Amino acid sequence: MLSEHPAQVLAVLRSGPAVEIGGSEPRTPGSSLLGPSRARLVMGFAAIYLIWGSTYLGIRYAVETIPPLFMMGVRHFVAGSVVYAWARGRGEPAPQPRHWFYALIAGALLFVGGHGTLAWAEQRVPSGLAALLCATLPLWTVLLARADGTEPRIGRKTLVGIVLGFAGVALLIGPAALHQRSGLLDAAVVLSSALLWAVGTGYMRRVDLPSSKLVSAAIQMLAGGALLLLSGVLGGEAAQLHWTVITPRSIFALAYLIVAGSIIAFSVYTWLVPVSSPSMLSTYAYVNPVIAVFLGWLLAGEALGIRTLIATVVIVAGVMLVSLRQRPQASRKPVPAALSRAQEFAAD
Repeated sequence: MLSEHPAQVLAVLRSGPAVEIGGSEPRTPGSSLLGPSRARLVMGFAAIYLIWGSTYLGIRYAVETIPPLFMMGVRHFVAGSVVYAWARGRGEPAPQPRHWFYALIAGALLFVGGHGTLAWAEQRVPSGLAALLCATLPLWTVLLARADGTEPRIGRKTLVGIVLGFAGVALLIGPAALHQRSGLLDAAVVLSSALLWAVGTGYMRRVDLPSSKLVSAAIQMLAGGALLLLSGVLGGEAAQLHWTVITPRSIFALAYLIVAGSIIAFSVYTWLVPVSSPSMLSTYAYVNPVIAVFLGWLLAGEALGIRTLIATVVIVAGVMLVSLRQRPQASRKPVPAALSRAQEFAAD
């Protein structure tokens, strides 16, 4: 889910030199209006595909020796602090008390409910399987949008995509899980993380947050990180945290999630938003799970049987149909601040 939070700075990048985040030169009256080169676009998409696709494996490695809620809390609090300091350094106005209140609720839904549950589940669920289950985020988003009236109707192609997506989930979990309560529970927890992220997305549409998308993103990460750390303490993770047993691999994975997953990919995506089409941007929703499955098999020795391969194709096909649907005119609004982690999911 992933990861992580890039669309939250969409508006900022549409004005002034903020587009320099992704490395393109600011346009001047005499400069070319043809946009960035194809090579830069390819490099940008390659970055978000590989980084966001790898965050699921990063989470798995991080929670090997670091308690999950504490790990995710550190990740988001540190990343939020960096983004907040950078935004305020650029002269962005400070958030009002009401903004912090709304960010606290958003942080509970998106980061505790979304990322915290994902990290907890990845102590037992393979990273590739977790990525495929989290790929259902667009399906949940459409269903919730239809329930609250944001999506006036669900077209035939979208309906087929939703059915395909959840059929792929059923195939991925398999009939054996019905007789293994723990396996079914773990899969349900990962699915609930995607659902809670979708709920948080809907909440973000209805509340007043800072006009600066950078500040909005930062305070949500700060609030979510603080809530994750508090949840870890209340959940007994303080007693489980033994500094002497934390491995270099877990430390490196956490650093990778902070720097690459939550800051670098965050910045690259925000650069891509104004210079590429929505249909191209949506490709990460179904490319990232494929990358995650491949990396889990290649680097972590995760099983890749025929059922997993078929389920991957079915889920990705369903998500593709939903992601590339023709949105009704009434629902064409600015991208909600939390919509994109599908991921961080991204991550995540």
